[in-house]
Amino acid sequence: MNASLSLRDRLARQVRDIPRSGIRDFFDIVSTMRDVISLSIGEPDFDTPWHVREYTVFALERGATHYTSNLGYLELRRALSRYVARQFGAEYNPETEILVTVGVSEALDLALRALLNPGDEVLYHEPCYVSYRALVLFAHGVPVAVETRAEDGFRLTRAMLEARVTPRTKVLLLNFPNNPTGAVMSRQDLEEIAAFVREHDLLVITDDIYAELTYDQPHTSIVSLPGMRDRTILLHGFSKAWAMTGFRLGYACAPAELTEAMMKIHQYTMLCASSLSQKAALEALSRPEQDVAEMVEEYRRRRNFIASALADLGLPCTRPLGAFYAFPNISRFGLSSKDFALRLLREEKVAAVPGTAFGECGEGFLRCAYATSMDKLKEAMERLARFVQRLERERR
Repeated sequence: MNASLSLRDRLARQVRDIPRSGIRDFFDIVSTMRDVISLSIGEPDFDTPWHVREYTVFALERGATHYTSNLGYLELRRALSRYVARQFGAEYNPETEILVTVGVSEALDLALRALLNPGDEVLYHEPCYVSYRALVLFAHGVPVAVETRAEDGFRLTRAMLEARVTPRTKVLLLNFPNNPTGAVMSRQDLEEIAAFVREHDLLVITDDIYAELTYDQPHTSIVSLPGMRDRTILLHGFSKAWAMTGFRLGYACAPAELTEAMMKIHQYTMLCASSLSQKAALEALSRPEQDVAEMVEEYRRRRNFIASALADLGLPCTRPLGAFYAFPNISRFGLSSKDFALRLLREEKVAAVPGTAFGECGEGFLRCAYATSMDKLKEAMERLARFVQRLERERR
């Protein structure tokens, strides 16, 4: 062994040079403190619906503890095919075009590794979920961030994409409803994006994990638009709308050739998703409208409250139209997003995530997840009000 090289120097560059998740780093700090109200983790505070938990126990007692097909239980894939046709407006063959994965995160990793050759560029919009840039790099691709702006409602436009596309661009990665901004895209917005994709002959990966969680208009997926199904990989899962984060179950829907490519990577790495989680997902799909509708109504109530509370504090915030995040602008206090979040945590014991965790253009913003009880949300806003007043006194 060459003694002149440290172990760190021997790591793969695409792993060594990527920072840890800004969300998880912040969560580690929170875990060492007491009496903190956390608005930091994007996890529903609801328990998984009772009938899903009960069915999972029943499946365990019946011995559903063995490997499944690499693609997942066929019965589940058939149920997913029906649900996707109804919810997203696209039809998929359950035998060849649906792959059950360990959460949407694995599905995205598989999709990128199946598509990218070294040097291929991936357009994605920021602010965005923390893993997008990292996963592109892990797949030896080139991440190309497209900045969205608060004054546009954090929507993505064709003009923004045209300014960043190159002959090396291969994939467009979308996430609406968006984490961390709560932004959504209208059908008209997406039609312009779809025209851009077709003109430049791109493939699309659409992360629709928050599809059910919209408040003022139904979700439209780009996969439902003419000519888009056969150039799109649709990603979805059960973590958010069904409060099943710990089950770690997602799925990808794509043309058979793409599904086969993703399945091969999945086959050699993960093998299959948990059999019990697949059984739980099958039960969740037996009555999705009732389970999801109750949660959405509560999230809408919380959304309305936090939007009003932030406005009263003079913190500009684009009204969230989906997901369960508010993304207020805190730049007027002259603190970086990280310093603001750390002081809020230490002085008032409220945890929120610095906007820079979601890309450089998140500087000056703070992500507040309202996936917590209304009582805690009210207390958090009272503490935030005290903190804002303190900062204002310091500036005088």
